[in-house]
Amino acid sequence: MTDEKKAGPDKAVEQAAVDQSPENAPEHLEEVRAGIEVHAVDERRGMFGVTGPGDTSGYDGLVARVVLPGAAQRPYGGWFDTVADRIDGLIEQVVIHRGEITFHVHRDRLVQVAKLLRDDPSLRFEFLSGVSGVHYPGDKGRELHAVYHFTSYTWNRRIRVETSAPDGDPHVPSLVPLYPAADWHERETWDMFGIVFDGHPALTRILMPDDWPGHPQRKDYPLGGIPVEYKGASIQPPDQRRSYS
Repeated sequence: MTDEKKAGPDKAVEQAAVDQSPENAPEHLEEVRAGIEVHAVDERRGMFGVTGPGDTSGYDGLVARVVLPGAAQRPYGGWFDTVADRIDGLIEQVVIHRGEITFHVHRDRLVQVAKLLRDDPSLRFEFLSGVSGVHYPGDKGRELHAVYHFTSYTWNRRIRVETSAPDGDPHVPSLVPLYPAADWHERETWDMFGIVFDGHPALTRILMPDDWPGHPQRKDYPLGGIPVEYKGASIQPPDQRRSYS
């Protein structure tokens, strides 16, 4: 068999990964070769998502898919299975990516999972180190994701828990009653993404002015312009500038 024929299957696998994720192909090749599912939730076009001649960045022909790693299969390995066993039945899926584990849970079970993670002697995730948001406009019915980072000092372990909510009902229960450190993190996530954390003691702006319209880190938020004039001409937002092509 020639070297070209030997390389054929690997090339085909690599090309499949590139087709699924042109912008992140290298980081997904391992999953594809291992038979782990990856799936696209959106497709970005151009630098600013502009159609027509409005994109003056030079990247108007860019097409890139937003790809998420799929569910992992048991056994997960090591202490990953120990944690999964304790919260089994409360999780929707488990994702292992780059050696890190993420438990996806429905928002209705988030508080129950967090309490179990904190109080179970075999888990003891005493510290919630951060809450962050992600906006996937193409992930229909799950456009807003809230991601929680838990640390167990007792067992020296770190995990992520992820939940989601639709754009039309952006509500997720607050974890401040269980983890007071979530206070400012949830405020920032609401400020930037518009996720409403029900039960938060004071869900107010923390970065933007109180009267700021909208949530700036959402993908559908206008890019905005720079309010500067130069000899009577104003600088337009990047997606509204004149095209010179």
